[in-house]
Amino acid sequence: MIGGSVSTKAPCAVITGGMTRHLYLALGFVSLALGIIGAFLPLLPTTIFIIIAAYFFGRSSERLEAKILAHPRLGPPVIAWRREGAISARAKIAACTGMAFGYAVFHLTGNPAPLWRGLAAAGLIASALFVVTRPRPSAEREAEQAR
Repeated sequence: MIGGSVSTKAPCAVITGGMTRHLYLALGFVSLALGIIGAFLPLLPTTIFIIIAAYFFGRSSERLEAKILAHPRLGPPVIAWRREGAISARAKIAACTGMAFGYAVFHLTGNPAPLWRGLAAAGLIASALFVVTRPRPSAEREAEQAR
């Protein structure tokens, strides 16, 4: 959550019933799988899929949501995003590097028409601007100030 409460729970986190709960649970597992795959494939992001998985698990399974939030590697970025809309400096560098690499692969191997190159570049630039303009987590800023 951006602003307001500092809870690690998403706003309106409600365990839904019936088919909706099963749909959210399935979407949570798909997102988690994509996040895990993204840890090994350079063109697929990891953190955003883990954030999405935590969102869906927050609406279908408190236990699975809690596991993500408590995970030593996956939990801190999700909590920072929920509390502050923040992205760490390391994640920003990784995201922008991945976008640049992905564009280079697209450009060099796909031989796209100029229109598609321009559209892809514009989309990636907009995405990179969004990432780099997010604040850093307060814990990261405090650690830097303590040095």
